[in-house]
Amino acid sequence: MTARRLVILFVALTLMEMQFICHRPTFAQAGGAGLTNADIIKMVRAKLSDGTIVSKIKSSPCKYDTGTDELISLKQQGVTDAVIEAMTNCGAPAAIPSAAAVAPTGPSAGPVGEIGVYHKVGDEWKSIQPEIVNVKTGGVGKTLLTGGVVKPDVNANINGAHSGNQVRTPVEILIYAPEGVAPTEYQLIRLHEHKDSREFRTVTGGVMHVKSGATRDLIQFEGKKIASRTYLVELGNMGGGEYGFLPPGAVLSSSGGSVGKMYTFRVLE
Repeated sequence: MTARRLVILFVALTLMEMQFICHRPTFAQAGGAGLTNADIIKMVRAKLSDGTIVSKIKSSPCKYDTGTDELISLKQQGVTDAVIEAMTNCGAPAAIPSAAAVAPTGPSAGPVGEIGVYHKVGDEWKSIQPEIVNVKTGGVGKTLLTGGVVKPDVNANINGAHSGNQVRTPVEILIYAPEGVAPTEYQLIRLHEHKDSREFRTVTGGVMHVKSGATRDLIQFEGKKIASRTYLVELGNMGGGEYGFLPPGAVLSSSGGSVGKMYTFRVLE
């Protein structure tokens, strides 16, 4: 081999080495400057696993172009959905848990953040507005005749013949309860309709009789927990009429006055 050929070969090898060095990914390029779409495509063409590529994405700074056209191009060049998702999430701040994060997702996303009772309207939950409940006593003569041994009847009274909250069967209710309160502490009561009010019996003769006392109007139900402090109550095709959920803490006594609030609703058949 002549000296001239040796020189040419040496220069060619030198140029090839310089080109390799210039194009070789360095730590500064991959780790410091950040990965690019081209880097991801190279790893995909090298048949690296999704797990390896995603791990690299999570541990490296990123300079991706995630516009619509670029994402389509990545997909066309064989980049999987898992890798594309990792690229689009690169650099995003960690999500901070909030009240909305624990919203019920089945059977439907329900409202949270405000204690109350809700009913299902289509695929959404609508708040049931509460009404003020008052008590009135009856049977005073009975008390006088018995020397106070038998107490007068006590009825809870709500103004208005009908509730402004109307629901249709099958009835689905969502209870978002205060901290530490179970759904069993709520009472579902059927209300008796009058011309200008709705009532339910609270006490009769000081004894909670099944037929004539407060339990006469009680309706049994079960609450299924679907999220923190959130309970689904499925009442199904219950009969039409006036109903209400009495929350815990209501004071039902013969002393008269307001006993608090009730989440009332009218079932339309």
